[in-house]
Amino acid sequence: MTKNMPNTPNVAIIAYDGAQQSALFGLGEMFDMANRMTDPALGQQITHRLVSSSDIAENPQFDAIILPPNLTGKRGTSDHALHAWLKQQHLAGSTLCSACAGGYWLGHAGLLDGRRATTHWALEADFREAFPKVLLGPEHILLDDNDIVTAGGVMAWVDLGVHLIGRWLGPTVVSRTCRQMLIDPTGREQRNYRAFRPETSHTDQTIRALQHWMETHANDDLSLPMLAAHSGLSTRSLQRRFTKSTGLPVNRYIQELRVEKAKGLLELTSLPISQICWQVGYQDVSAFNRLFKSVTGLSAGSYRQRFKISKTN
Repeated sequence: MTKNMPNTPNVAIIAYDGAQQSALFGLGEMFDMANRMTDPALGQQITHRLVSSSDIAENPQFDAIILPPNLTGKRGTSDHALHAWLKQQHLAGSTLCSACAGGYWLGHAGLLDGRRATTHWALEADFREAFPKVLLGPEHILLDDNDIVTAGGVMAWVDLGVHLIGRWLGPTVVSRTCRQMLIDPTGREQRNYRAFRPETSHTDQTIRALQHWMETHANDDLSLPMLAAHSGLSTRSLQRRFTKSTGLPVNRYIQELRVEKAKGLLELTSLPISQICWQVGYQDVSAFNRLFKSVTGLSAGSYRQRFKISKTN
């Protein structure tokens, strides 16, 4: 289990108008199968429900929300109530997930600006035009950007389901579920590296708002005095509340966040490592390389050689 999910994560699968029926019910069946593969003594289960667009106001806070694909050409432009609800859920700590065109709903809610995301390769041009601030990586089957998880392809809801089962219930349950359902997990995970998934399900709204701001300002001055001023807290209060809420000291959190952003740039661009270093907020390339290796176990150059996706910017 990852630290940002309870033993029984409560998941909403959104049955918006035009949502792919096989994904709506298939995801639920995958989660049910995974639940049967868990050790009952551990008490780890995934609870889930289908939620229609008309019923969102009647539903409580969810730990995760999934926007499945659709085969109708719908893009959710006018689903304003759903967009607002998604923003509210995200601000309250929900992890938001999409597959294929489901990402349009996250995009229209403004939740993908400045974030890594993927969608079906055939939607790339349209998606870039609709959401120019998104760091789109259509080469990826799946991108896990902490509290936003996106998958590409009409059947990528399978990849998303496998990934979430692994995230919440662990690799042993993934293996058992895939064997039972005749799913080959090889290649579905896309890359086998540790991902930084910060704690966002805590109750400190000030700290959570600061975390969301940090996600899109990783290259800014994230010194303790600046963060304290941004949050309206004293440095001592910020340190205490941040560590209590996230489980990490401020400086460690910043390091993990910046390395995660650097990994995305190494995977998706051919920018020189020195420039990536500067883009994620570091000036000393040698110090950045040491930090990167200490977090990932690989030098930045080795990481790029192993996981690079595109040779162009």
